[in-house]
Formats: sequence, C-alpha cells, structure tokens
Amino acid sequence: MKKTIRDFDLNNKRVIIRVDYNVPIKDGIITDDNRILASIPTINYALENGAKIILMSHLGRIKTEEDKETNSLNIVASRLSKILNREVVFSDMTHGPELEDSINNLSQGDILLMENTRFEDLDGKKESSNDPELGKYWATLGDIFINDAFGTCHRAHASNVGIASHLPSGIGFLVEKEINNLSVLNNPDRPFTVIMGGAKVADKIGVIENLVTKADYILVGGGMAYTFLKAKGLPIGKSLLDEENIDFCKKMLKEYSNKIILPIDSVNGKDISDEIVSECNIQDMKDDDIGLDIGHSTVELFKQYLEQSKTIIWNGPVGYSEIEAFSTGTKELCEILKNLDATKIIGGGDTAAAVINFGYSEYMTHISTGGGASLEYLEGKILPGIDIISDK
Repeated sequence: MKKTIRDFDLNNKRVIIRVDYNVPIKDGIITDDNRILASIPTINYALENGAKIILMSHLGRIKTEEDKETNSLNIVASRLSKILNREVVFSDMTHGPELEDSINNLSQGDILLMENTRFEDLDGKKESSNDPELGKYWATLGDIFINDAFGTCHRAHASNVGIASHLPSGIGFLVEKEINNLSVLNNPDRPFTVIMGGAKVADKIGVIENLVTKADYILVGGGMAYTFLKAKGLPIGKSLLDEENIDFCKKMLKEYSNKIILPIDSVNGKDISDEIVSECNIQDMKDDDIGLDIGHSTVELFKQYLEQSKTIIWNGPVGYSEIEAFSTGTKELCEILKNLDATKIIGGGDTAAAVINFGYSEYMTHISTGGGASLEYLEGKILPGIDIISDK
C-alpha cells in the first residue's frame, strides 16, 4: 500500500502536488474543467492542514517557442482561483531565482501554480525524459511530494518520478481513488465483463491479452471489431482493418471462442461524413460499406451479457461516437449500464469523454481520469509514477 497525503505532517511544509491540468482550451477558454475539479479534494486537504502548496502540471506538447503561447497555465490559475475562491499565485517560470523567491514568500495556506512543466522540453526534453538534474532541482523547491496526476502515472517524467526520487512522497486522493477502483481487476465480482472498443487492435493487444484470462466475457466493438470479424472470414467492406494483427485475432478467437463476443450487425456509411447510413447483418456487408457503429441486434446481444454481470470495465467507444449518426451504439450501452446494479468502471480518454458528454457519468461507479494510464493499468503494467512512491 502506497503512502498517501494523510501519512504526512503538512503543517508549515512546502508541499509539491503534481496535478493534471492538461485541460482542453479553445480560443483562450477552458472548455472542460473536470481535471481541475478532480484535484480540489487533495488541495483542500493540504490547505486544511497548514501546507504551503506548490502545484505542478503539464499542458499540451511543447516542441517550439510558439507552442508556449497557447499552452500557458496562467488561464488555469485563474479558473482554479475562482473554484477555490482564493488567490492562486501564478509563476511564469519553471526554474530560477524568480520562481524560488515566489515559493520562499509563501505563507501557510498559500497556493502557487508553476508554469507548464513541459516548457522544460524545449531544452532537450528534460521534463519528458526525466532529466535527473531537473527532477533533483524541482525537489529542492519543496519538503514533501504528492502525486495526484493519474493521467501521467504511466510516464517517468522529471515532475513525478524525478521529484519523488528525492523527497518523502505519497499519492493524493485522486490517484488513491483510481488505484482503489481499478484494483477491482484483482478480485472482481462475477460475471466479469469487459467492453472493448476503439479503433485498432494494435492499441489494445496488451489489454486483451491481460483481461481475456481474467474476464468471463469480452464484448468487442468499435473499429477493432472488424479485424476480428475479418479473422473469422466475414465480409467487412472497407471498414478499418488492422492487417498486421489478423493472426493475433485468429489466435484469440481460437483459444477464447467462448469469451470473445463479436458484433452480429453493423451501422455503415460510405465515408465518415456520409449522411446516408445503412444497417445490416455482418454477413450482408457490401464491398463499399464502412462499418462505423454496432447495430441494434448487437446492442441486444451485448445487453444479455451485461445484465448478468456484476463487474464491468469499458475501454473504448463501440462506434465513431463523435459523429451523431454513429453514436447510437455507445449511447445505448450507456443506457443499459445506467440501470444495472453492478460495479461499472469506465476507462479514461474517449470512453470517459463519451460517457460524460452523453450525460451518464453519475450512473457509473468510477470514470478514470487517465486514458493512457488506465490502459496500461489494464494491461497489467507497472506505472512508474506510482511505483516510485514510498510504501507505508
């Protein structure tokens, strides 16, 4: 069990909290502040216990000087200040005397948000490559390190692994919640069913290999389903095909034919933007059809398995859910899950976005905040950002 923020005396200590403020921004406006809101319980706990808080986060990818103009965390400092109803000091520096002075001037209950940690990537990718000197330097700015950015835990960066290598360290409430909910995999109530969607089989090989031995059923949808269907010798028209992994699909279907459940019908277009949508049984797909969603018969088939399940993990939309014409399958699965008395875990990324945007978040047991991190956790991989944290 990892140490948490509760295991430290925070009084009058400089507490570095690695948060995930990699929020979507359009035309200078934050369009979704869920990741900011998710950090509030840990920040409030630190405030209540007399800490001097130093927040660190990345935002976007920084490859050129021009990228800095559209990826400053200054806008996040303003939003966080409104949410907390208190001043959040913003430092536009990621190192140097000016940043150090700002931190040294903090009093108990003060909050400082440092500029985008990835600004350091312009100098040899020091943040993303976990430059040892950068991690060591950032550690000198605090007394205690708390990692509350689950979305970056699958990466070894200077702002998580680097700092934690030099300071007493623990996890925040968000990361603790993620670990506790995803650890249901270790001993799930059964039947245990996985909904697996997304585009390519290649992206999910590790997850499939790990979960197929643990789950009772894997319901396959999304673009990746058509590679499995092709492996069965069924027509898929011009649907997305991951040719390099057909043999993998054949192997999985042969070894786990009783577990892997494939679509029996498909919602098709002639291209992604096509307004002329057709629905047919898989064996009736035409040569110019592009499968872009599961059909109603597949929804009913999946429903039979879901209604008897006690634990459900969903990773990947089952259709091109960003487009209304091909969002029905994903919406209908949300509606099915809404009414189930089961543990319902939603993987991060596109799945989380779909569930939230379609208005079903309150009906899920847990929605992960980390797309890549939750994916690698489901693969059974060690997450370096968590692994480096001290054990109790």
